[in-house]
Amino acid sequence: MRKLLICALALGGFAASAQAADLGLDGMKDPLPDTLTYKGVTLYGTVDVGYAYQTEGNGPNGSFYPGLNYLINKTANQSQSTLIGNGLSQSTVGLKVEESIGMGFVAIGKVETGFNPTYGELADACKSLLQTKSASGGSVVTSAGDGSRCGQAINGEGYAGLSNAAFGTLTAGRQNSLIQSGLGSYDPVAGSYAFSLLAYSGGAAGGIGSTETARWDNSVKYTYQYGPAHAAVEYASGSTDSAIFGHAIAGNVGVTWKGLSVDGYYTKEDGAVNLGATTITTGYTTATPPVAIKAPALNAVVTNNEAWAGMAKYTFNVNPLLGLGAGGYKDDAGAKLTLFAGYVHTDMVAANDQSQYVGMNTIGGYQISATGTTWTGTKTIETAWGGATYAVGAWTITGAYYHESVNAYGSTAAGNIQWASGVVDYAFTKHFDIYGGVSYSTVDGGQAAGFAHTDTTNAITGLRLKF
Repeated sequence: MRKLLICALALGGFAASAQAADLGLDGMKDPLPDTLTYKGVTLYGTVDVGYAYQTEGNGPNGSFYPGLNYLINKTANQSQSTLIGNGLSQSTVGLKVEESIGMGFVAIGKVETGFNPTYGELADACKSLLQTKSASGGSVVTSAGDGSRCGQAINGEGYAGLSNAAFGTLTAGRQNSLIQSGLGSYDPVAGSYAFSLLAYSGGAAGGIGSTETARWDNSVKYTYQYGPAHAAVEYASGSTDSAIFGHAIAGNVGVTWKGLSVDGYYTKEDGAVNLGATTITTGYTTATPPVAIKAPALNAVVTNNEAWAGMAKYTFNVNPLLGLGAGGYKDDAGAKLTLFAGYVHTDMVAANDQSQYVGMNTIGGYQISATGTTWTGTKTIETAWGGATYAVGAWTITGAYYHESVNAYGSTAAGNIQWASGVVDYAFTKHFDIYGGVSYSTVDGGQAAGFAHTDTTNAITGLRLKF
């Protein structure tokens, strides 16, 4: 019965798109201008609202910006049927600056924040951890998880810099990690919490094991392009009130030639914060001078992470009459088929002397009340994915598969996470679209330890307004 309901919901979303096309709404008037720009400053944003059903999950949470735990988790214990926000993309509002200042230099900047449109709350994953309740007697547990958006006024990117076609681009502020930026191009369902493991779990790739570090505070980034080749470096000077207490460095090289894009990445983070469940602790630390702990606070493990990654995609022009590739490469008109693949290898070790971090604040001002080394040795996470997107006219059809394996570390056995998804999107105009799809996740081995259920299926449909 559950499978029938899921199929009905998914097909309902697809049918809505198809009916819209039949009614001729693909030619509806677009009331919004291409950009909302005045004197080099552009206002932009996205509002994504919809509906979701899942076979095993937790109750919705307005602070947890994915809305639901789309990945099966330990406390998932009953089906969910609810309105949701941010299914296909994070709802945001922001400003971008791009103003020529002479001699080929352009002043650039960006400030952005994410929110949950169905609750009217700023994206705040850390707060969701405080709101969880213990599961006992079959009670529903609120959806929650760590994340890089924790209620900050600017929980997305916030940076300023200079750009020059000959010399490259230099920016400073709060910025995406290089791997996180790469996922915008190489994840088949980029930015979708409901359909992409990489977007839902920042630790799978963008945060290299620690989901808070998908975005770096106090960072400097330099990018340069020469012909089809490009390169970038990024450095973050860690501190309290950030997700990285030590420092971080990353590098990227890549090439884009006709329909082919390939990128390689290296990242190292020292003192990355991994928040856990609520710990009710009051008192003072043993530091000099002592630091007061205010309840409720959060426990954490601080780790040193290192990762390397490779990502690729190839775009074909598809002529429906002549077959695959008949029209040339991605810059040609016509339907497009894009193939994606990627791999991230991450090694994590617990930082020495965890107690030194007690009393410190992470992003959003959330205090760490307790720490602990939950494992010895190296925790290795390997994430691989592949997928395809077919785009023709107003339609975009995407299928993706993600696999994450974790080695045996400490007392935890080796295990795997698998995630598959399919989604159809129909754009009435460049500013308004509707989507529907299904995602499925399953866990085994050590990744399923203590789980009441080891798989869940999600059916999601929604609409987006972009400006």
